[in-house]
Amino acid sequence: MNFELTRIAPTPSGYLHLGNAYSFLLTKALAQKHGAKILLRIDDLDRDRYRSEYVQDIFDTLDFLEIQIDQGPKNLLDMESTWSQVHRLPIYTEALEQLKQKRLTFACTCTRSQILQIDPTGVYLGQCLDRRLSLDREQVAWRINTLDADFLQFQEYPKQAKSSILPEEATCYVVRKKDGLPAYQLCSLIDDLHFGVDLIVRGQDLYPSTLAQLDLARLLGKDAFAQTTFYHHPLLKSLDQKKLSKSAGSNSIQTLREEGKTLADLFLLLGKSLGLKEELRSFEEFNQSLAL
Repeated sequence: MNFELTRIAPTPSGYLHLGNAYSFLLTKALAQKHGAKILLRIDDLDRDRYRSEYVQDIFDTLDFLEIQIDQGPKNLLDMESTWSQVHRLPIYTEALEQLKQKRLTFACTCTRSQILQIDPTGVYLGQCLDRRLSLDREQVAWRINTLDADFLQFQEYPKQAKSSILPEEATCYVVRKKDGLPAYQLCSLIDDLHFGVDLIVRGQDLYPSTLAQLDLARLLGKDAFAQTTFYHHPLLKSLDQKKLSKSAGSNSIQTLREEGKTLADLFLLLGKSLGLKEELRSFEEFNQSLAL
């Protein structure tokens, strides 16, 4: 079983942490096993959270982890001048227009706090569906009407055909934000199709996003996306069993580098976080510990 291209797709909204390193190293291991090249795709269209120092941290972290990138930006300047998602806005806009023409979207003015007031779990219940607001109105998000969504077929690594319906978390997912920019689900799908990615490695927390993107691909007539293979890995937690998050704290790769820690030290931390009995000190040992 061979793949052509997989990708590492971080968001420059904070300093990368041990959980990111785990996902990146899993991607490297799978790429090596199946002869795939690795694309670096930095999801930078959230301009409110974008910071150049976070982009630089991505390159520094990849160097520290000794992960070679086959396609994508080589440095911050290359990223901003050539590879930024800003340069792909025309193909995102084309997809949005296609959804609009097919009358698959509806406008929504709900804020996060309003959604939480209606449902404390944060699940959106389609409250703007019947309001029939204009898509051209200012400060409205474009959502997909998923109330009649069908079963979705996809491939789970290594060779498991799966079928699922959209989970509650992905109900009426957003494809255009209130600021007029395309949203994550649309950008991620269009980018993976644009570059020809056929193996997607992501955390289990993004499983709802996988299904939303499969549904969106179906609506756009992008049948090839259903042939993509997905690997949803468990989330890495800190030693105190708390979920890792981007920060400049003790879990960040930047802090480890500044403290003079080596790559062997990082693998040691990874092994402990994974609850392994044997100590990890190298990528080879990490690779051998995986049941891939």
